[in-house]
Amino acid sequence: MGASDIHFETYEKRIRVRFRVDGDLREMAPLPFKYRAAIVSRVKVMADLDISERRLPQDGRIKIKLGERTVDLRVSVLPTIYGEKVVMRILDPKALMVDMTRLGFNEASLRRFDEAIHLPYGIILVTGPTGSGKTTTLYSALKAINTVDVNIMTAEDPVEFNFDGINQVLVRTDIGLTFAVALRSFLRQDPDIIMVGEIRDGETAEIAIRAALTGHLVFSTLHTNDAPSSINRLVDMGVPGYLVASATRLIMAQRMVRKICQSCKEEHALTEEQIQAISVPEFLIKSFKAFRGRGCNECNNTGLAGRTGIYEVMPITPAIEHLILSSASDTQIREQAIKEGMFTLRMAAVEKMNQGLITIDEVFGVTS
Repeated sequence: MGASDIHFETYEKRIRVRFRVDGDLREMAPLPFKYRAAIVSRVKVMADLDISERRLPQDGRIKIKLGERTVDLRVSVLPTIYGEKVVMRILDPKALMVDMTRLGFNEASLRRFDEAIHLPYGIILVTGPTGSGKTTTLYSALKAINTVDVNIMTAEDPVEFNFDGINQVLVRTDIGLTFAVALRSFLRQDPDIIMVGEIRDGETAEIAIRAALTGHLVFSTLHTNDAPSSINRLVDMGVPGYLVASATRLIMAQRMVRKICQSCKEEHALTEEQIQAISVPEFLIKSFKAFRGRGCNECNNTGLAGRTGIYEVMPITPAIEHLILSSASDTQIREQAIKEGMFTLRMAAVEKMNQGLITIDEVFGVTS
């Protein structure tokens, strides 16, 4: 089914099983209640966890061989009032899309991103909420520039997929191996390209910025709503604006959106209120088309099948650099970026709607 997660949830009188497919949880057939303890114990044994510990959360991994394929399951066990809840994240290398041309970029955004990842130094930031595909984007970028003449080092929490030719380090805060500590060590390992899984604090941000200024290409992620607000997020963390301006090369915000099932797709008219609410530039409104899925056997009568990405790519141009140095607001930076041709997340979503890939509900659901 292409599920990304499996949930086992224990309630007072039932066990609920849910799969996350295309970003949505779907309830499956329930399991017999009498097996609730046995199911959790079996998963714990497979994940090499302590089966006698039922009061504390635990994390582990399971490796499963399916014919020629090896699939990793990242296991999280959490005590609840009626027993333990188990969530298994499915990490299937076959399902990992690491070809940038197939992630959902429009032509201009892909060109800008591709130019940035081939720069000799600087920092490239990818922002968005959990589950928006940031890791996949970074892996795709690293795969595109992974050649024998560069030393690539990554600090990740957790390491989701293993890549040949990339030195991947698992961050372990319990023993003091934080992103900042790993990043400091990387600088003594003669790196060319560094990926920091996430900038969580000022210390990590400052080391990453300084690494970018000393001749390294640095990739990382942030949790912000859009590309322009990432600038002030770094400044709020304590990084001086002049360092942010001189080190940052490109910031990209992204979201995952559900695609319309192409087997039962149909066009429908938009109301005047919907057109007004979209609020995008005139050149996009002229070609407005909207589609939806009727629901068929192919898509389990949901009208939706698969997901794609929408991207807001903001290169740091001299004009934007000047705005950062003058402590401009997010709004001023956004306006300048749009003037220079940046497609906002909303504009990227509307473009996908016009192409018949996503519904208008998805446009409103993931962008503002």
